[in-house]
Formats: sequence, C-alpha cells, structure tokens
Amino acid sequence: MAEKKKSLSKKLTASKSLSSSTSSTFSTASDEDLKVYCQSCVREGAKLPAHGYCTVCKEHLCKTCFNVHKKHKLSRHHTLLDAKRMPISLNQFSASINISQHYDLTQPCTMHSKEKIKYYCHDHKELLCSVCVTLKHPNTVCEVNYIPDISSNIIDSKEYQDMLKAIKTTADECRNKVKDIRGMTGKSNNSLKDVLADIKKYRQEINQILDELEKQAEDIAKLAEQDDEKSLKAVVTSLDDLTKTLETSSDTLKQLNTSKQADKLFLELKLAEKTKKDVEENMLKLTSHDVKYIFNPNKAILTLLKKEKSLGSLTQRYKKSLSKSVLKKSRQASHQSTLCVKTPKDKYECLVSAMIFFTPDCLIISDYLNKALKVVDTSTKSVTDQLQLDGKPWDITKITNTELAVTFSLKQTIQFISISNNKLRKNRTLKVDGVCHGVGCYLGKLVVSFCDPAKVQIIDMNDTVLSTIDGETKFKNPQHILTNSHSIYVSDLELRRVVQLSWQGKMNGSYGVQGNPCGIALSDDGTVFVCDDKRNVIEEISGDCSKGEVLHEDLKSPQAVCWHSETRMLYYSCYCHDECYDNYIHIYKYS
Repeated sequence: MAEKKKSLSKKLTASKSLSSSTSSTFSTASDEDLKVYCQSCVREGAKLPAHGYCTVCKEHLCKTCFNVHKKHKLSRHHTLLDAKRMPISLNQFSASINISQHYDLTQPCTMHSKEKIKYYCHDHKELLCSVCVTLKHPNTVCEVNYIPDISSNIIDSKEYQDMLKAIKTTADECRNKVKDIRGMTGKSNNSLKDVLADIKKYRQEINQILDELEKQAEDIAKLAEQDDEKSLKAVVTSLDDLTKTLETSSDTLKQLNTSKQADKLFLELKLAEKTKKDVEENMLKLTSHDVKYIFNPNKAILTLLKKEKSLGSLTQRYKKSLSKSVLKKSRQASHQSTLCVKTPKDKYECLVSAMIFFTPDCLIISDYLNKALKVVDTSTKSVTDQLQLDGKPWDITKITNTELAVTFSLKQTIQFISISNNKLRKNRTLKVDGVCHGVGCYLGKLVVSFCDPAKVQIIDMNDTVLSTIDGETKFKNPQHILTNSHSIYVSDLELRRVVQLSWQGKMNGSYGVQGNPCGIALSDDGTVFVCDDKRNVIEEISGDCSKGEVLHEDLKSPQAVCWHSETRMLYYSCYCHDECYDNYIHIYKYS
C-alpha cells in the first residue's frame, strides 16, 4: 500500500510540471502529437490512448489506470470524467485548473518523524502519515481520507468558526480561574486572622466549659454503650439469617437428590458451594466485632490549665477513615430502563455471561444456561434471532463486520459465528489446548484466556498460536478479555484484579477489585468498566489500571457489561436467581 501511495504522489507531482513543458509545442505539433494519451503511462515509456480524465490529479488516464483510480483508497473519491466529457487536449482546462497548485502538507508525524501528515482518520479523530495508515488504520477497519480531498471547504467554515469560539471560551475560563485563585489567596489570609482571634476567644471560654465537656464526654460514652448493644443484636439477627440460608440450601439439595434431578442437583451443589463460602466470609466479618474504647486526654488543655484531670476525645480504634474518590466523576446517570431477553425457546432463567454491540442497534448476548446466542434489537427492545449452540457459551468478540467468535470453556473450543441481516449461523470450530474463558480480537488476532494452567494466547485466523503469555505472577484464573491497539485487559477471578498487558506480554498495570471481577468493557475515553458480583457494584477504572471508583452500587449480582458510546448508555446483566433481574438487560443513560 505504501508503494501505491508513493506512486500516486509521483503522478500528482509529475502532472503539475507536464502542462508547462507541453503547452508551448501544441501549436506546431502534428496530428499524431495532438492525440491525448495516458500521462501516467507516457512517463513510464508507453503510449496508450486516454480513456478518461481526473480533475483532482489533472491527468488523462488510460482504461486500466482509470479503473485503478476509481478503486484505490487514495483516489477513489476523486472526480473522474469519462471519454465523452474529458478535455481533448492538455491545455483545454488550463484556464480553470491551477497546474502549479501544491498542497502545504509539511507537518511531521509525531510517531514517524521522516513522514508528513497527509491523512485523517474519522473513526479515531487522528491525523496520520502514510505509515500510520498502513500499520494502524487500514481501510478495512477505519475511514481514512487524504486531507486535500476533504479540506476544500474548510476556509471560513462552521467548524473553523466554532473552534475559534471554543478556544476563546476556554481561554476566558483560564483567565477567570486565575482571578478566582488570586481571590482565594486573599480569603485564605483573612481566614488566618480569624483563626488567631478564635484561639484567643477559646482561651477565655475554657474555664467556663470544662464542666460541660465532662458531661458531654459521659453522654458520648453512654451513647457508645447503647450503639454497641444495638450492633450486637444486629449481628445475632444476621447470623440467624445466614443459618436459615444454609438450612434452605441443604433442604433444596436433599429434595433434588431424593427426586434424582441430577442436572438441577449439580447446579444447586455449585451454587451451594458459593453460598457456603459467602456465608463463612460474612460470618467472619460479623463475629469480628470487638471494639475497645480508649480515652485520649487533651494534652494541650493539660499544659494550658496545669491540671491532671483534663478532658479529651473518645475514639474507636477499629474504625478507618474513608479515602477520597480517586477518579473524577464525569458520568452522571439520568435514568434506568430494562430490556427483556427471555424467549419461549429458553428452558431456564437467563444467565447473560457476555455481550457486545455488533452494530449501533444490534446487541449480541451469550445466554450460558440456555446454550444460546441472541440478537437483540435495542431500538425495538426485542430479541430478533436466537441460535442454539452445542455447549454453554462464555465470552464473545467481534472479528469482522460479518463474523464473531464464542468460547466454550467446558468443551475447550472456540465457535465462529457468521451474521448477516441480523441472523446468526454456525461456521467452523477451533479446538484449543485448555479450558478457555475470555476472548478478544484486534486486527485479525484472537486473544484467549485459559485456566489450569493460567495463560493468555494470541492466535491468528489460521489457528496458529503466535505467542503465549504464561500466568506465573500475572494471573491465576483469567476470565474476560478486552483488547485495543496498545493493551490487553484481563479480569482475574482468583487474584481479584484487572491487569493491563502489552501485546508483548508485559504487565503494565493492575487494579485490585475487593470482590469478584466478572465482565469488563471499554468506554470511548479509554476507561474500563468491571462488574463485581460479590459487592454488587460496577466500578470504573482508569486505562492504566492505577485507580478506580464505584460507579453503581446496590445492584443484583452484575455479570456482564457493555458500553454504547454513541448513545452514552451502559448495559449490564444480573444473575441473582430472581427472574425479575436475570431475564433482563439493565440500562443506564448518561448525560
């Protein structure tokens, strides 16, 4: 592609000089010389009759060059004239065409210093050189234009005017901030004067309030005693509830075993194992309520009053101060809605383990328990297609505009699925060498996570393993996968964290999740959403995995999450054994 671009550039340069070199000879040329030939071929030593004319390149083209010109990425948007409309001589359009025109594209590329910026990617809103286009923004993925092709109307355009206004607004805000800071400095100095006055006033009041302080300290101690009694009663109640939960689970297991319902018994056994673990953890927390109160004498008052019986503060040593949020909240949820994904074909309640947007209105979800992939039309809020599978699907990823891939952890396979007109169809199956969980794809490369042993593999479309990232200290039980041009994100259930890897396998960052990290999704500004079904929250963490904060709490065991950048909507699924939540996709709309 780079050679084609250079060739086209040479043609543009040569065409500018061709007119000046030939215009002086037309008046005395023979009939043969007056025939119009393909200027590209003439420069290469061949004389082929012209079949058309490009008004952008200012060149006559033979039939072959004419067809190539229409298809080539860098010239397909040029205006072409066929044989009937093309100029019959090289100087016919000289009055309307500025042959000496050149494009002032001299800005060097920040990534490739020897290349000049000549292209613009509309998808990523980035200025590019020819190397950038070839390596990171191919035509099959991005919409890229040659800048001279799209810049003709930029002079005095609305975009130009709007940008001037935006720059002025930002500059005005900066100047206002400077004024505010200077004003804050003056207020700070005044407040210090007030503090000194308050200190003197406090000194005068100490003797009068000692008796009141003593009474207040006694009242605080009594209130603490009452709070402890309430807390202990709450602990007892919670332990009773946990006991009932275990008894209910035990009764259910016995009933299923007696009725010999093996499938349900297996499922309930695994759920009971998780319930037992959660109960043990909660029980440990509830029974660790051992608070000791200590009276801390105020030494400043002791020194000031020269008395040994001074009053101070009453503290609880087990309490920790709350830390401030580490991420600035840029998203504000305005409302919540739901989308039902249960169909008559389903035998069980839905367990949506993963979901992706295939097109702006087409959401693909994997229903683990019902062994199905479903196509959801978000505009009509309905399931438009359902493909029954041979196993339980875990994770899904988009490969091309017509194909996606699904992992089956128990079958140790990846199923390729084609999609046309929002209808799903099974394609080939790829057998992998382990229990596969998460899957992602970028530029034709699959990234797959495995457990036992823990690893991540990068696989091409020919089923060749390009590289393997062994677990070691990076992960123990990797689950879901996210990919972009510079990073691979992996959620690890056992280590309870999300890690950021380079495409060479280097771990660049990690973020610890206090509960169980499940589904993950990327936002349009590079942050990562992660579901925590143990704490019932969705967290948003920075792209380098250095910090994060809870975005939504008090959810019902969130499992999978997906971000729609165009509508600024966050979609997530639940699995809490309640059909009112499990059978629906829940949606937050952001301003």
